[in-house]
Amino acid sequence: MTIRERLEEIKRRINSAATRAGRDPSDILLLGVTKGIDTGRIREGIEAGIKTLGESRVQEALPKIKALGRDVTWHFIGPLQRNKVKYIIGLFELIHSLDNMGLAEEIDKRYSQTNLVQKILVEVNVGGEESKHGVAPEDTVQFIKEIKGLRHLEICGLMTIPPFSEDPEDSRPYFRMLYELYKEVHRTFPDLRSFHDISMGMSNDFEIAIEEGATIVRIGTALFGGRDRFDI
Repeated sequence: MTIRERLEEIKRRINSAATRAGRDPSDILLLGVTKGIDTGRIREGIEAGIKTLGESRVQEALPKIKALGRDVTWHFIGPLQRNKVKYIIGLFELIHSLDNMGLAEEIDKRYSQTNLVQKILVEVNVGGEESKHGVAPEDTVQFIKEIKGLRHLEICGLMTIPPFSEDPEDSRPYFRMLYELYKEVHRTFPDLRSFHDISMGMSNDFEIAIEEGATIVRIGTALFGGRDRFDI
C-alpha cells in the first residue's frame, strides 16, 4: 500500500472507533510519527494530507524541520533532555513528554527569554515500568500543582505509553486509567482552561485508545512503514 492508501485506511479505522464510542471523529488528531523515516516518505505523507508530525529526538528533528519547512505542525513526543531545550524554542506546537520539575523549569526559563509560551502534556507512566519515562499516576496531580504556576508553560493534557502487548486489548485498562486521571485533574484544577488533550494509542492499539478517550493518536509504522536510516 502507498502512504496515501494507508492514511485513508487509518482515517477509516479512526472514524469507526470514534463512532463505536459515540464520539466525533473530528475531535481526534492523527499525529504522524516520523522517527526513523526519511524525508522522501515524510513528503509523500504531507502530500497525502498528513498535517501534524511527531519527532522523538532533537538531533533528528532539527534537520527534518529545516528540510521540510513549517507547512505542517510539529510535535515533540520523545524524552527531552534539559540541555536540548535551547535548540527547540518555537519549533514545536506541543511537547508530549514533560515529566520532571527540572525540565519544566528549564522550558520556562528558556521561553521567558523570548516571551513565548510552550504547550505541554504531562507524561504519565501508567504501567510503572522502570524502562519508561513519566510521572507516577499517584504523583500526577501534585506534579501539575507544582508546575501550573510557571508562566511560560501551558498545560494541555496528559500522555502515556502503556506496556507493550501483541494484544491491543491489554492496553485498555491503562488507557482507562489515564482517562480517569485526566478527569481527576479536571476536577482538581478547573482553572486549567487549555487542559483538553489525552495523547495515547499507537499503531497497534490506537482504536482501543480512541474508545477510551484519546484525543491524539500517534501513528508511525502503520502509516509510513518500517523505520530506516533517515536521509536529510
